[in-house]
Amino acid sequence: MTILSGPILSGKARLAGILGWPVAHSRSPRLHGLWLRRHGIDGAYLPLPVRPERFADSVRALADLGFRGANVTIPHKEAAFAVCDMVEPSAHRAGAVNTLVFEDGRIRGSNTDGYGFLANLREAVPGWRAEAGPAVLLGAGGSARAIAAALLDAGCPRLTLVNRTPARAEALARTLGGPIEIADGVPPGDALLLVNTTSLGMQGQPPLELDLAPLPAGAVVADIVYVPRETGLLAAARARGLAAVDGLGMLLHQARPGFAAWFGTEPVVDDELRAFVGGDIPAR
Repeated sequence: MTILSGPILSGKARLAGILGWPVAHSRSPRLHGLWLRRHGIDGAYLPLPVRPERFADSVRALADLGFRGANVTIPHKEAAFAVCDMVEPSAHRAGAVNTLVFEDGRIRGSNTDGYGFLANLREAVPGWRAEAGPAVLLGAGGSARAIAAALLDAGCPRLTLVNRTPARAEALARTLGGPIEIADGVPPGDALLLVNTTSLGMQGQPPLELDLAPLPAGAVVADIVYVPRETGLLAAARARGLAAVDGLGMLLHQARPGFAAWFGTEPVVDDELRAFVGGDIPAR
């Protein structure tokens, strides 16, 4: 008789998952599944497709059923605020909850997108520091808010928002406060970091056409898009000799705090994980 490799679930298995609608495209079960097998943990991480109108009831049901928590993805990140008994500062600043922890009958919400972005950037560009110089952020959506908040909290001296709808960028600037400016599509010449938080350049979306010539030689260009791994923006950055950081690492790193809270083990992001989670993503 052949026994399958990996941990066997028991009646004491720790359970978590990802809530979304739809959720079949999510790579999070694959990501957390590898960590569970790597550490031999008696547990499982499940895709949980939930309609928006059933979200609050579903979250409470998961807590009642003994789940340790869940990730939250589109379109539930803002609705997750309402079901939380406690919301951490990271979620307040980001304007959304993407990680839920169930403990002692209470639901705690946080946002790990900013953490994941900074961790990925620091890993890809050792020695990078937010306080070293100004940054430019393309977009003004939920991801932009989380990353902008993380950069400002880390000491970014000036953040410039570029968005096709200036009013939305201005609203984000008012919400976050701090040294934020609004500009057109040309990045300031002294920016040491440029981040694309829009869907432009994603597979199936129009390309992001941006002149990187104004950026200084030591600038870093990051794209939260990870399909394809090498977007046109990153290819243009590398062609200029600039450091280029893809979006897959953000996805991997943002998952670490939730896994640690639910399963009691601090996981690591390494080449094996990147290959397993992103191996089938087209390079370009």
